[in-house]
Amino acid sequence: MAKLSSELERFFFGAEQTSQHEVKLADILLLAKERMFGFLLVILSLPSALPVPAPGYSVPFGILIFVLAVQLITGSKTPWLPEKMVNHPIKLATVQGILKKGIPWLQRIEAIARPRLVYICVTLPGRIFIGSAIALMAISMMIPIPGTNTLPAMGIFVTSFGLLEDDGAITLGGLVLCILGAIMSTSIIIAVVWGGSSLLDYIKIWLGR
Repeated sequence: MAKLSSELERFFFGAEQTSQHEVKLADILLLAKERMFGFLLVILSLPSALPVPAPGYSVPFGILIFVLAVQLITGSKTPWLPEKMVNHPIKLATVQGILKKGIPWLQRIEAIARPRLVYICVTLPGRIFIGSAIALMAISMMIPIPGTNTLPAMGIFVTSFGLLEDDGAITLGGLVLCILGAIMSTSIIIAVVWGGSSLLDYIKIWLGR
């Protein structure tokens, strides 16, 4: 089976794309074949997982990732996404810009990926655990607070890549990133709430004077 990075390069940078200006998620799904869940989760988490700003992607893609994670938890074999989102056009230039930064990261992981600890990725208990972790990280991606997006998205990306390649070792590494992402997001949220409360108290004291 062709590597995901090679398929993405062929699809988005091949000669057949020179006359097109937009693509749809439905078109990209043709590359997935039987690897649908892992493929979708990798693609949707990639923009936010890159160590560069990706404004506008975290919330809508986080919603789609959450929908897919719930389906993993419930044992679905074939993923479902809202037709409106699947057929929503995306500028080809935007996707190409993301992939130019993302494909080198994909290639690094592909170099070490191989089927191992497969039961983590294919058994129902394993997929329930993976889906639960991804769902929590997707919620974190949707929180409009700086710092709660990138590490959770990286956790989803690595976990999902392991799922894509039936590589339980990589999936476990991704789950560790998910735990770190949860700790970081929780810490940031607590700091924001505590800081906001302190500022409000200070304003009240100042106005009282």
